[in-house]
Amino acid sequence: MKPIDVDNLVQRVWDEVMKKRQEVIQFPEQKQPGVERPKNPEALEQAMSRTPARIGIGRAGTRMKTTSYLQFRIDQAAAQDAVMKSITPELLDQLQLPALHTKAKDMQEYLMNLDSGRMLSDESAAWLAQHGEKGKDVQIIISDGLSTSACEATIPDLLPALMQGLALKKISVAKPVFIHRGRVWVQDHVASIVKCKVVISLIGERPGLATAESLSAYMIYQPNENTVESDRTVISNIHRGGTPPIEAGAYLAELLEEILHYQASGVKYAQMRLK
Repeated sequence: MKPIDVDNLVQRVWDEVMKKRQEVIQFPEQKQPGVERPKNPEALEQAMSRTPARIGIGRAGTRMKTTSYLQFRIDQAAAQDAVMKSITPELLDQLQLPALHTKAKDMQEYLMNLDSGRMLSDESAAWLAQHGEKGKDVQIIISDGLSTSACEATIPDLLPALMQGLALKKISVAKPVFIHRGRVWVQDHVASIVKCKVVISLIGERPGLATAESLSAYMIYQPNENTVESDRTVISNIHRGGTPPIEAGAYLAELLEEILHYQASGVKYAQMRLK
């Protein structure tokens, strides 16, 4: 009997394992019903089209089906990556965005100490005081916030649309800046330095299992030490499954025009519009 070449066998098994690991598993973009023989297929399809929630996925015994479980794990990993990863420098270079930092030295401090993301670092504040454009109608801030993925997915389309909309309305705009590990309130610190009329923050939202690419826009008219949350106007769910980035850019330009007209934002702006 011919002896077995153990080394060759091990190598063949290893090569096969590595080949399997390199195979890409494709998941459909559109949700697929997992319920076998539904009583009302039309109603199930309509319900699934109206919500990102995981409905109609079916089950295998008492557990989720393999495809549903793997998709859940993929979405969970995407949400974690959205929070923890850093913005690509190439994107900032492409959009010509100066990169500033808050007082949060790392992601752990940013997540555990809210105040650390609400103020620029001393170096960034000094840079903005020297190089920022002062006295403009609008200052645009882009920040990763809790989702770098949101910035990467939406800003390349949203920012040009917003800038074009403001230019058509003859609204002066300071050069936009990117702020690493920024929270919403950092816009107050920025406004105090550049003395703009309105500051708008385009910031990554807390990711969920439905999407990790959702962005919010927070706007405030001349913030000061007495500013409260109700003074801010916010538009959320800016992503391809919500308000598309290009459409959001055009809408935000109109909203900023009204905020400048009424010289108010937040609840005050809403009340003045109703008069």
